[in-house]
Amino acid sequence: MSFIELKREVYEANMELEHRKLVTYTFGNVSQVDRAKGVVAIKPSGIPYEQLKVDDIVIVDLENSIVEGRYNPSSDTKTHTYLYRHWHEIGGITHTHSTYATAWSQAQIAIPCLGTTHADYVYGEIPCAPVMTEQLIAGDYEEETGAQIINCFGERSPIESPMVIVAGHAPFTWGESAAKSVYHAVLLEEIAKMAYLAKTLQPNIGSLKQALVDKHYLRKHGKDAYYGQNN
Repeated sequence: MSFIELKREVYEANMELEHRKLVTYTFGNVSQVDRAKGVVAIKPSGIPYEQLKVDDIVIVDLENSIVEGRYNPSSDTKTHTYLYRHWHEIGGITHTHSTYATAWSQAQIAIPCLGTTHADYVYGEIPCAPVMTEQLIAGDYEEETGAQIINCFGERSPIESPMVIVAGHAPFTWGESAAKSVYHAVLLEEIAKMAYLAKTLQPNIGSLKQALVDKHYLRKHGKDAYYGQNN
């Protein structure tokens, strides 16, 4: 069974993270699932981006066993596979420590929807998964990170907010592919930056009125969406 195309897509998505300056040294990883084959391709652990090659991408199954690869997969692999197992709507995941999104994570504050740029891509606030208990930290930490994210969303669709920040840690984003998850990571960093600056200028600013949130989100994502081209 050949995984070369899957590896190539994941390699290119990881390199896009560096191109977009969302990673420093090895602070990040991207993966993509092939549900038909039951495998995930993910960046290897601790390999600098300038040294990364297509063949270095590691293939694991959804239970985290290595299927193909000479390196260990990312230390965040169990978080990725946990999300893939529980959210069948998603096909790619990105994890970064981008500056503004991580600042909100460290402040342990969900990112409120303050403007239409945010509302164009996320329906409501960008949630903040809580800090883990000591018991969970001492357990299977990366697996529990995935569980924290799932629990944080509850009944909320991961499509309505293709991004989350994890308190004290950093952001995760997702989409139908690795490339789309990187796209959402870029958007998250910009949204987090705008929200930070808005709160700095006006600390008491409230969330955008719901009518505007509905208008901007649904014109792109609703059943009657009309943004963009139809052909």
